Amino acid sequence: MTANLGRLHARPGDAESGMVTAFVVIFTLALLLMAGLVLDGGLALAAKVQAIDDAQAAARAGAQAIDIPTYRATGQITLDAAQATTDAERYLTAAGRSGTVAVNGEQVTVTVTISQPTQILSVAGIGDLTETGTGTATAEQGNG
Repeated sequence: MTANLGRLHARPGDAESGMVTAFVVIFTLALLLMAGLVLDGGLALAAKVQAIDDAQAAARAGAQAIDIPTYRATGQITLDAAQATTDAERYLTAAGRSGTVAVNGEQVTVTVTISQPTQILSVAGIGDLTETGTGTATAEQGNG
């Protein structure tokens, strides 16, 4: 009987012991979320830079498709739009990327989209982060 009475009498501080456990759980989850933002945010930033780099390089590859007969006849730099598109798409394929290519006059614009899988944020239901980069190159005659 005395053992049962001891259980009925709460010791000071016992009522708050459950609150400490909840605080630790919430604090741990917050730390994991912050770690996910740092790690996955850094990976997303790297994917964004890679998308921009690939788009710019593909645009430069496309901007080299000069219409040679027109250049020889007139001295004007104009792009062969079909060849510029093909060259830019070929570069993207070789780089293992997909994207869109648009030729407008002497400019080639390429947009690349990269889907970056998350490492930690996938626990919170965020599976992929999509990053897009655009690059534009213009066909010009050099002064060299």
